[in-house]
Amino acid sequence: MMNGRSNVTDLVREPRDRPLRSLSSAVAGARALSATWQVLVVGSDSPDRDRLTRDLERHGHDVRQAATGAEALAAYGEADVVLLDFDLPDLDGLQVCRVIRAAANTPVIAVTGRGSELDTVLGLQAGADDYVAKPYGFRELLARIEAVMRRFEPRAETARVIEHGPLRIDVNSREVHFHHRRVPLTRKEFDLLHMLAAHPGTVVSRRVIVRQIWGDSWSRRTVDTHVSSLRGKLGDSDWIVNVRGVGFMMAEA
Repeated sequence: MMNGRSNVTDLVREPRDRPLRSLSSAVAGARALSATWQVLVVGSDSPDRDRLTRDLERHGHDVRQAATGAEALAAYGEADVVLLDFDLPDLDGLQVCRVIRAAANTPVIAVTGRGSELDTVLGLQAGADDYVAKPYGFRELLARIEAVMRRFEPRAETARVIEHGPLRIDVNSREVHFHHRRVPLTRKEFDLLHMLAAHPGTVVSRRVIVRQIWGDSWSRRTVDTHVSSLRGKLGDSDWIVNVRGVGFMMAEA
């Protein structure tokens, strides 16, 4: 077994006695409503990296930087989205992108000077979720981040019963059975198990788990404690896999 949202402004027709809002006003409104994210900016060009960091922070985002591929691979597990320049001093950015994609579902947007059609194709094939060639407009980049994060926003599951091997989760009654044995769970334990079982084989980052289940009320050990409790109640620790530095996933049945 192998050991993460957007407010799109719609320009609607205003009443005739009210002037149509300008595009700049619409953009400002969208910015005010936008979600905030933990962004990892990866690139070897320090002035370019600093400028992008300042711009993102002015829009309310939390930003970390990585100047090398090794630093990026050590830090991406805490990020909601990675902005990755492929020109790095130690590793090829394409390989960094492949490693992140193989280990987690963290969105990756290539923001790079490699602007040819072939470069774009190679970047997308390496696992990038979007590709922005330099020079670019910052508002365009913001819009692309919002679009990518909207695609990665967890959606309500339509399935009311999830069956995953010997595990059966009834969403309506909030009952869980494992090998036909009823497993009593707390509300948060059920929510956590449901989130992981709804996407088996997919790593769900700690930040996504915390945001969706606990909101702002949590401590660093909260997720680990609940995972440990779930493993104990299921009687099998192999079902919930810890992907070190990233998050957790439900093992394939």
